[in-house]
Amino acid sequence: MTTAKKTTTRRKTAPRKPVPAACPDCEGKGEIAETVQVGGRKKRATDDRQAALCTTCWGSGEAATD
Repeated sequence: MTTAKKTTTRRKTAPRKPVPAACPDCEGKGEIAETVQVGGRKKRATDDRQAALCTTCWGSGEAATD
């Protein structure tokens, strides 16, 4: 006596969450490069750059939805 084959059903996958848009200022990195300023009162700009937190997305890299 042979047993009947059971057919398998395909599982439904959960819907995927939409990917948030990247921040236009930092291109989704969360950091931007700021010019280093030196000096006592005048704060002259130099050619050097330092990493700074993106103030548009506050470091998340995602564009604002407002």
